[in-house]
Amino acid sequence: MEFENFISSLSAGKPPVMVSAYLQSLWYDARGDWNKAHDMIQDIHNNTASHIHAYLHRKEGDAANARYWYNRAGKSYPSVTLQEEWDELVKTLL
Repeated sequence: MEFENFISSLSAGKPPVMVSAYLQSLWYDARGDWNKAHDMIQDIHNNTASHIHAYLHRKEGDAANARYWYNRAGKSYPSVTLQEEWDELVKTLL
């Protein structure tokens, strides 16, 4: 799937069928359902999930919790906008 197709899918009622839980979480986040995005990712324990978890807490405004999750993911706290980070995550995962 191309990035543009993923963006287009945001107008659908549900995420694309053949995408990972990571992308589903980011899809729900982009649709404004932070809780669903967080619920989907919080119980996956690897660097990718930790990065998404960090991004979600950064978006929530909980910088301390976000820093914890960026550290778990082996990432530094980003200096890019939330939208730029979301775009980068999606493009990497596609």
